[in-house]
Amino acid sequence: MDPSLLPSLAWFCRVAEHRSFTRAAAEMGVSRAALSQNLKNLERRLNVKLLYRTTRDMSLTEEGQRLFAVLQDALQSINGAVRTVGEAKAEPSGLLRVNTSRFAAKVLVEPHLPELLARHPKLQLELVMNDGFANIIAEGCDAGIRLGQSLAEHMTAVPITPPLEMAVVATPDYFARHGLPQSPAELTRHNCLRYRHTSSGAVYQWEFSPPDTEGGDFVVEPIGNYTTNDDDSMMRAALQGIGLMQHIEIAVRAQLQSGALQRVLRPWCKPFAGFYLYLPSREQMPAKVRAFMDFMVEKREGWRQTP
Repeated sequence: MDPSLLPSLAWFCRVAEHRSFTRAAAEMGVSRAALSQNLKNLERRLNVKLLYRTTRDMSLTEEGQRLFAVLQDALQSINGAVRTVGEAKAEPSGLLRVNTSRFAAKVLVEPHLPELLARHPKLQLELVMNDGFANIIAEGCDAGIRLGQSLAEHMTAVPITPPLEMAVVATPDYFARHGLPQSPAELTRHNCLRYRHTSSGAVYQWEFSPPDTEGGDFVVEPIGNYTTNDDDSMMRAALQGIGLMQHIEIAVRAQLQSGALQRVLRPWCKPFAGFYLYLPSREQMPAKVRAFMDFMVEKREGWRQTP
């Protein structure tokens, strides 16, 4: 179909609905003469007579009746689709796919699911777990959550946590038996719980920075008798007093506050860029993405660490 016919077909439907050029022209904000000429051009292009015109009245031909019956349903469907799009922009709705690491999903998103979904009842959230960095567009996702250090410079991203710290922790009982390390160099005398990345297969290297100096960041190869690719398993091992682990501080904050775990080497663990919500673009952002972004930013202050 020639798309240039669509405006004239819509005008024809207005005339047919009103059975009047005058009333249709007034509704559409055009002159009666312009509307009449437009319909004549349509008839010429279709090579069929659609309307009978007199100085006082107009009526549809048989061909005009058939065309009007089909167009009326079609235009109602188009109006409904346009209205749905407008409503979707005003109110968050539909499927929102968010690509996220398992840790970010567990700590940042899942605890707030009841509030998020109650606030936006027409929203459907799908979390796509991927511990590697993902191309959210290629994977059909609307947004992603990753640490700031893993984002490309050109990426559109919004911080959803304050800067974070790594924390070296173990149970008070473990430290009572093995002593408190005063520097990362002393970790060689301790049993360190090892985390293996699912995506790369590499064992995570513990990261440190010298106290009271700029730069000089370094890593330590953890040595110990337990390795896992699941941070929940590593947490359980630490709580059983098997050894020390290094994890993001927000992951162990509750255990530190309860006294189940004790932190060491804090001066050696400096802040780094926290988690970000990254997006394809800020332009013409769908309401569902805007609502999720605003919600996650709202929760950001709750993660700020108290001195």
